[in-house]
Amino acid sequence: MKRILFDVAALIARVVTGVIFLAHGWQKWQGGLGATAQGFRESGIPMPEVAAAYATVVETVGGIFLILGLLVRPVAVLLLVNMLGAIFFMHWGLTPMTADNGWELPASLGTLSLLFLVLGGGRFGLDGIFRSMSRRRAERRAAEADLAAHAPAARGTTTTGATTGAAGERAGGPTTPEPTQEEPPQVPRQSSAPKDSKLSDKDMRDIDALVGDEPPPHHGEPPKG
Repeated sequence: MKRILFDVAALIARVVTGVIFLAHGWQKWQGGLGATAQGFRESGIPMPEVAAAYATVVETVGGIFLILGLLVRPVAVLLLVNMLGAIFFMHWGLTPMTADNGWELPASLGTLSLLFLVLGGGRFGLDGIFRSMSRRRAERRAAEADLAAHAPAARGTTTTGATTGAAGERAGGPTTPEPTQEEPPQVPRQSSAPKDSKLSDKDMRDIDALVGDEPPPHHGEPPKG
């Protein structure tokens, strides 16, 4: 809540101060740098042409930047220097009243510039928007970096496990044999007797019995009836 109140107050002070600076700078632009430099020369300001150009540009551009909330702190430094010069060279006197050419107005604007320099312009401005975008970008990069830091560890664990298994196989460690299908024993097939062979069917049956480890049939004894 306090932060929001500060941002609102800073916004109001920034806009009002920027409008005042812009009005004085625009007045100098309309009067011309020559007339402004002549007035500075009569007031005893050293290098009146340079001082006139500095005051005109800083008050006009600085006022716009304060209204927008852009580069508030650097602009506040330039405006503070401008107001200090106006106090010491043009409005220095015993009375603070503006009607008597006192330092009332430049001192107030200079004090506000000092306040912006120390505290900034709040979040309701271009500076606040850019800072918020930069912070979110930094948080996203930090999250991505954290995620990338954890990803190699998981990949390293998987790679280590695969490497360990391969090393175990190379070192002759126990491995699980893959099941193999046993091939049925091949029994040599007996080719039929050639056509010109003189072996009878009984002889071929005897040969088949010998190859198949079966006792040959006894053909000498007649079957008992």
